[in-house]
Amino acid sequence: MSEPKEQHEKKQDNHPTHKQEMSFLFKAIFISFFGGIFWSFIGYLNYLFSFSVINPNMLLDPWALGDWKDKGIGVIVSVFLIGVLSIVVGLLYYVLLKKFKTIWIGFAYGLLWWAIVFVVLNPLFPNLKTIGELPANTIISSLCIYILYGVFIGYSISFEAAELQTKDESTDFQTVNK
Repeated sequence: MSEPKEQHEKKQDNHPTHKQEMSFLFKAIFISFFGGIFWSFIGYLNYLFSFSVINPNMLLDPWALGDWKDKGIGVIVSVFLIGVLSIVVGLLYYVLLKKFKTIWIGFAYGLLWWAIVFVVLNPLFPNLKTIGELPANTIISSLCIYILYGVFIGYSISFEAAELQTKDESTDFQTVNK
């Protein structure tokens, strides 16, 4: 026996939504990875132009890996690892905050990650001074980079979520009107 045409169409309608959700997840992962690489590279430029005393190599400081970690290859490895860690940051945003459509959530998310790195995780990094010991330029420039990073991750993922929701609503509207 064949099933009614309407039930068959409903089953098909659910499949693209799942497919769209998976592609959205992969977009969120890509956005997060790219954001981590891009903003850590900006942080490295920040260090090169002496706006900050912190460079991405600080990520490798807790491990005794040899002299290479303080050279160019160490920067490349650090930037890549920050990109990988950024996937976790982005997935947390994806799970918890993607429904918010305001730039201020991303702003606050960047501030939160700055506080996590510079306050909570500070003891893990032997060469990272406490906030009170860091120069004002380093604090201000790193805050700005983390805020921009949070806004980039937050707004990009929220925008994709809104686009997916708009597509779903227009698909539902078209299905109802058939």
